[in-house]
Amino acid sequence: MFHSNHLKMINYARGLADILIVGVSTDELVRSYKDSPIIPFHERIQIVDALKFPDIVIPQHTLDHTEIVKKLHIDAFVVGDDWYGKYDYLEELGVKVFYFPYGNGVSSSSLKKTIYDTYDQHLHAERQTKPVTINKKDE
Repeated sequence: MFHSNHLKMINYARGLADILIVGVSTDELVRSYKDSPIIPFHERIQIVDALKFPDIVIPQHTLDHTEIVKKLHIDAFVVGDDWYGKYDYLEELGVKVFYFPYGNGVSSSSLKKTIYDTYDQHLHAERQTKPVTINKKDE
């Protein structure tokens, strides 16, 4: 789920790049390491493509970026610090890896939890206001 920390990271990456290429994980890739995304890939890639900072937006099919780094001659790679250490291998290919500090607060997982909890509270409150049984009128 796209959120403000993604936007901050893209803005940060823009400052490091002459040409900013942003990868958007496919649904299949996301499902390989966590629950299915709420927003489907084709919509997520359109959202990122509509931003003013990226020059190119590409699908991300794998967590191994070796081939795409070589193919596109990428020299800097930015990812959230929740992946800290995962992409250090790119430095062997001459790529400077930046782990963007997400800090506390917004994440896709926390947004999903907030939405679920809010809905659950609303549903519980609705159930409290409705009668448990329906009395039939005597005819």
